[in-house]
Amino acid sequence: MKESGKIHYRSTVVALLITLVCLCSCSERFIFEGEGDCGMYYHIRFKYDYNIKFADAFANEVNSVALYVFDDNGILVQEVMVDDEESLSSESFRIVLEPTVGEYQIMALGGMANETSFELMPETKIGETTLEDMKVRMHREYDDEGNAYVENEIVPYFHGNIPLTVSAEEGTYNETMVLTKNTNVVRVMLQETSNEEINPDKFIFEIKDKNGLYAWDNSRLEDDTITYKPWHITTGTTVIEDSLVGSKDSNVSVVIAEHTIGRMIAEESPILTVRNSETDEEILTLPIADYALLTKGFYNHEMGDQEYLDRQDEYTLAFFLNEGEWLSTVIYINSWRIIINDEDI
Repeated sequence: MKESGKIHYRSTVVALLITLVCLCSCSERFIFEGEGDCGMYYHIRFKYDYNIKFADAFANEVNSVALYVFDDNGILVQEVMVDDEESLSSESFRIVLEPTVGEYQIMALGGMANETSFELMPETKIGETTLEDMKVRMHREYDDEGNAYVENEIVPYFHGNIPLTVSAEEGTYNETMVLTKNTNVVRVMLQETSNEEINPDKFIFEIKDKNGLYAWDNSRLEDDTITYKPWHITTGTTVIEDSLVGSKDSNVSVVIAEHTIGRMIAEESPILTVRNSETDEEILTLPIADYALLTKGFYNHEMGDQEYLDRQDEYTLAFFLNEGEWLSTVIYINSWRIIINDEDI
């Protein structure tokens, strides 16, 4: 292993260290500091602009990167770990590879340096681990009945992969890997339109989905149904400005439950359920992704459903109650007002 600050390399021998006779000229290419006079250097740059603002937030949001290089047989030949935030926040940050001629698949995982919320399975071994072996699993706990749940804030996790073709021509080449964020913040807001003060202990908030296990290409693998519980609940007051659910400009009591969940898939929507903790009766249930897609709006209407769900990573869902009963006429998602019919829910 070679160490440079907090940049850690593990690899097989991927190039001849000494070339006895050099028949080429390297004078016409740009030589980076630390690179030899001749050779093939691939600079891997990372971007996180696959978000709803279409702005690169890599330097601000990604605090570690693990890079894995697989050869044309799908065998791991090199891995690089960078967890130095100063390096990652630099505009010039790149990971430099010196591969031999061939076809490669490169996979990157961001935000997993301490494996706080996710873990890579299995432990990687140079020359043995295959691309198909690579899986990322969300940490979860199990109750007495064997049901999986998560009740902590989940640290954001990012994924990327690109193919790489290395030719025999010497020089310095630049490749860009765009990352996808695999976590979402979901805030559930209950607003009591009567004069009652809302009691947060009367509600059980749950979001259920099978999105805790990912393959090398970021597709979801068969997994437990995970129940996401709120990691933070707060109360307060707000002003209602919707005549469908109450008097305009009236102050109401509010409870907000914050969840972090895994990547949402358009065809397999996570289900939000709110129940009465005293009677266990269901107050409301909603397929989050289905309703979130209604908020794409004019400027995003041509965007694919999965792309929209991947780019948008925060959702605030506002529901209105009257003496604890859901007024299912209207909901708000990220400030978008959605009027719904009984047959829709």
